[in-house]
Amino acid sequence: MTTPDLLLCLAAAILMFSGVLGCIIPGLPGTPLCWLSLLAAKFITFSHLSWNIVIITGIVCVIVEIVNNFLPSYFSKISGGSKLGGWGAFIGTFVGLLTGNIGGIVLGPFFGALAGELIHDASDFSRAVKSASYSFLGFITGTGLRLITALIFLVVLVKSFLS
Repeated sequence: MTTPDLLLCLAAAILMFSGVLGCIIPGLPGTPLCWLSLLAAKFITFSHLSWNIVIITGIVCVIVEIVNNFLPSYFSKISGGSKLGGWGAFIGTFVGLLTGNIGGIVLGPFFGALAGELIHDASDFSRAVKSASYSFLGFITGTGLRLITALIFLVVLVKSFLS
């Protein structure tokens, strides 16, 4: 293995690992990092990735990121939620990460959205719970979509070396 191949393999591995984590941790562009891993792998001499696969996965990456950015606001709108609920879900995700456990990561967005909705309008608790639930559903759906895409990209990466 040549030095450029070794460096590209290392870059592809780091990008893929970071990308999969980024699908769960807000603020890291998970799917784009996974796609960059595929792009790096394209230039490794013993990789069998075609340009068609790199282009198709790039298009899929863009579509997933666009959909992911609209899901929380879409779910919030259909439930009658406010922008504060969406921001609360986002902030709650970071707070949940600080707990260091899966329960905090999963429940943080819900309680953050609930807090945001109650700040927006504390007089209607049931509306706040409904909106927080929908905001949480949007967050989970977007996270799931990104994670599934990242795992498919991981399979493509691994298969490019085994073919």
